[in-house]
Amino acid sequence: MTATQKTVTISAPNFKTAVFEVNGIAPLVIHRFSAKTKNEMKLKMETGKAASSKKNREAKNTDDTYNEARYISKEGWDGLHAGSIRHALISACRLVGFKMTLAKLSIFVIQDGWDAMEPQIPLIRIYGNPVKQEDMARVETGQPYVTIRAAYHGWSAKIKIRWDSDQFTADDIFNLLYRAGMQVGVGEGRPDSKKSVGMGWGLFEVKGGEIES
Repeated sequence: MTATQKTVTISAPNFKTAVFEVNGIAPLVIHRFSAKTKNEMKLKMETGKAASSKKNREAKNTDDTYNEARYISKEGWDGLHAGSIRHALISACRLVGFKMTLAKLSIFVIQDGWDAMEPQIPLIRIYGNPVKQEDMARVETGQPYVTIRAAYHGWSAKIKIRWDSDQFTADDIFNLLYRAGMQVGVGEGRPDSKKSVGMGWGLFEVKGGEIES
């Protein structure tokens, strides 16, 4: 019998994982989509009836609105959407000329836990206490209103990232995360906001990292 030879042109994935400690240098402001509003939209979709524009505005408890704006894990700690960190990393690729389409396939953020209300949402734990923040804002029609959100001052987090080491080195990931923290930001009022130039919120610096594998 003669031995057969195979030519392999595609290498197996070569992933590395590291945990990076970050410290907030600006308030982190979180505003998750209201569960009540989502239910109202669902009801409208199921019944096919639009809400009457003439109905009285329902009174709101601002503490309830504030708590609804938070992401809280099954274990009870506050978190931020892990997808926001991944989004910031991919967005920061524009600053260094790296293809965002490749970054989408090469960088992943590993969650610390899952949201208690919507268990499909991955969360990064926030180390810091939330406070109720009240700001003036405007709806698309230009009418002013008070928006109530959760804010974290002096916050920190430990962000676990897995990446394709054939695309990025550990130093690349460290510097990309640093750029994401200093130039892109996360949460409400971040510099990379789609609807404004931001409020300078959601910025962070990377204090260090440790490669796990």
